[in-house]
Amino acid sequence: MIVVEVLAFLILLTLAYFIGAIPFGVVIGRLFYGVDIRQHGSGNVGTTNTFRVLGKKAGVAVLVCDMLKGYVPAVIAATFFNPWAAIFIAAAPVVGHMYSVFLKGRGGKGIATGAAVVLALAPQAFVVCLAVWIALVLLTRYVSVASLAAAVLVPAQVILMGEPLPYEIAAVLVAIIVFWAHRGNLRRLLDGEENKVTLPWTHKSATVPGQDGGP
Repeated sequence: MIVVEVLAFLILLTLAYFIGAIPFGVVIGRLFYGVDIRQHGSGNVGTTNTFRVLGKKAGVAVLVCDMLKGYVPAVIAATFFNPWAAIFIAAAPVVGHMYSVFLKGRGGKGIATGAAVVLALAPQAFVVCLAVWIALVLLTRYVSVASLAAAVLVPAQVILMGEPLPYEIAAVLVAIIVFWAHRGNLRRLLDGEENKVTLPWTHKSATVPGQDGGP
C-alpha cells in the first residue's frame, strides 16, 4: 500500500510540474496571433505581458489557463494526500511555470498559478489577498507592487487562520520565491522605471503592430 501511495505521489508530482510548465502565453500568442510574446513588452510569458502585448481576450485566456494549471493539481493533492505531500504537489505547477522545461528553464513569475494554489488550499486567504491586490493595482497601477503585497499577505493570512503547519511553511517559502522572482521589478521600482499597467477603461489594451484580433 505504501509503495502504491509513493508511486501515486511521484506520478502526480511529475504531472503537476509538466502541466505547470506549459507556457500558455507563448502557446496562445503563437497559435492565435502568430506572435511570440517573449519578443515584445517585458518579454514575460505571463498574464500581465499578454494583456499588454495581445490585449484583453488573450490576457483573460492566459489568466484562466495559468490559474487552472495550479488549481486542479492542488485540489487533487489536498483531497487525496496528507498536507506534507500535498504542498509538494501544489508547488510543482508553480515551479513549472517559473522554470519551464519547455522554455529551457525560463518562465513567468508564477503569480496567477500561485494564486490558484492558494485558492485551492486556503480560499479565505485568497479572498483577502485578491481584494488587496485589486485595490493596489487600481491605486498604484503597478502589478508588481500588488503582487509583492499579496505575497506577504498570504503567509500572514494562512498563519492567522490556523491552517496546517505544512501550508504555513509553504506560504512563507512561496513569498520568498515571489520576491526573488520580482527582484528586477524591485530594482525598477526603486529607480522609478517600472511599467504601469493600462487600465481597461482608460486606454485600449496594447496590441502587437498588425494584430487586431484574438481568440
